[in-house]
Amino acid sequence: MADIAALTALIEPEAKALGLALVRVKMFGGKSDPTLQVMAERPDTRQLSIDDCADLSRRISDKLDELEAAGRDPLDYAYRLEVSSPGIDRPLTRLQDFEDWKGQEARINLVEPTEDNRKQLTGDLLGVEGDQVSIDVRKHKVVTVPFAQIADAKLTITDKLIAATAPLSAEGADDIIEVEG
Repeated sequence: MADIAALTALIEPEAKALGLALVRVKMFGGKSDPTLQVMAERPDTRQLSIDDCADLSRRISDKLDELEAAGRDPLDYAYRLEVSSPGIDRPLTRLQDFEDWKGQEARINLVEPTEDNRKQLTGDLLGVEGDQVSIDVRKHKVVTVPFAQIADAKLTITDKLIAATAPLSAEGADDIIEVEG
C-alpha cells in the first residue's frame, strides 16, 4: 500500500514549482492495475491545460526516477501515472474547496453517520467556519460537520456549475484532425 502522505510531500513541491496547486494524490486500481492519480490546477483559473499536465507529469516522473536510482523508490512496483485537472465534478479535498465552491451542489460522504443516521449529504454548500463545513441538505435541513469527518466529497454537475466553470478557451474544440495511418 502506498504512503499517500509521503507521495503528496514529494509531489506538491513539483506542482508548486510550476505555479500549480495540488488538489489530490490517490492510488487506485489495486494490484492488477495500480494507478497513481495526481490532480492539480492553476490557482487563478481552477483549470489545467494539456501542457500543464505534461509538464507536471515529467517533473513527477523525473523525481520518482531520481528516488528509484537512489534506492528510495516510494512505489517499488509497476504503476501508471495519471496527471489531470480535477474536472467539472471535481473532488473537494481541501477545507478551502468547500468555501471556494459554496453555492454549488455537492455530495459529501462521511466517515461516521450524523446523529440522524445520514452518511451521505447532498445539497448546496454553505461554506466553512473554522474546521466546520455546512451544507443545505435538500428536503431536510442545514447540516454542519467537522472537516475531519468527511471521507470524500465532490461537486455535482448542474447547469449552475457548468456556467461557473466554462473553459478559458474553446479554441480548437471543434477542429477535426485527420491522421493518415
